[in-house]
Parts: sequence; C-alpha cells; structure tokens
Amino acid sequence: MICLTRKHWLPKARHVASPNFSERPEGITIDLLVIHNISLPPGKFGGSWIDDLFCNCLDSNAHPYFREIAELRVSAHALIDRNGNVTQYVGFDKKAWHAGQSSYDGRQQCNDFSIGIELEGCDDQSFTDAQYSTLAELTRHLLEAYPAMTPDRIVGHSDIAPGRKTDPGPCFDWRRYQKALT
Repeated sequence: MICLTRKHWLPKARHVASPNFSERPEGITIDLLVIHNISLPPGKFGGSWIDDLFCNCLDSNAHPYFREIAELRVSAHALIDRNGNVTQYVGFDKKAWHAGQSSYDGRQQCNDFSIGIELEGCDDQSFTDAQYSTLAELTRHLLEAYPAMTPDRIVGHSDIAPGRKTDPGPCFDWRRYQKALT
C-alpha cells in the first residue's frame, strides 16, 4: 500500500535524494501529474544508471550515450521500475527538474506546479503489469493528497513538450491506466 507522509515522502519507497530540485514558487498549487519514461542506456533496464543520472554522478565513460547526458541536472519525484518498485528522489512538495521547457493550459514552466513520475521503459516496449498497478495506486494517493490534481490533469511529457519529447511513448496504454484509476 502506498501512502504519503506529512513530509511528502513515500514511506515504503526506496529513497535516493537527488540534489536536482528547488523550492516551488510561493503560493503555487500542485495540480498536474506528468508521466515519463526513462531507460539507461536507452532500451536497457536495471542497474544504477538512473540513480546516478538523478544524483549527478553518471560515469560518462560507462556508455557512449552517457557522454551526451552526464552533465544534465535532472530529476523526477519518483521512478517505478519494471518490477513495480518505487524509488523516490524528491519530496512531492518540492520542484523536481523533470519537465524542462514546457507548458500546459497556457502556463509555462510545468516543473513549478507538477509532479513527475518516471516509468522505467522506452517508447518502443510495453510497460509491465506491475508498473501499471503501482502507477495507478500511486496516482490515486496523489490525487487524494493534491485535490487540484484531477484525472484530466494527468499528461505525458510529450503533451507538455511537444516536438521535443515523446515519452511516455506509443506503448504506454493510457486507456488501461485511466481505467485502473477508477
């Protein structure tokens, strides 16, 4: 069972504190959930590479692709791995650096008012049953904790950064996910 503590951390998640976050602007309401996918190296699952990226210690020599991204300063609030396990990097009350240049509903800088959840995966492979189950459970708790965040305010990274981002990709089953929320 997933629940939030008063400090905006999931007590049963694995915690890996990322330095890549900041305070949200004063008076901001958290009202958007952004679904992403990530795999490092691309198309490969498992290992510590995502943790390393989000903690600024990715070895740029470990894989040719890492040379392109090692200097990025990015994070997400949480990652759901292929087995449905959750790692939390940033407290939900803080601004994780997941969306980059983005806009939604006429508002810029989606990081200010959103929560970013990464699914370990890529655009061209299906996500696992365990991931959908955990994502739905986590989403239900976020919707309860943040009442301004409603099911119609759940988007993919591609929705807030069109032309720049494609995730969670065509293999993400939005219908299945939305059905699991009810």
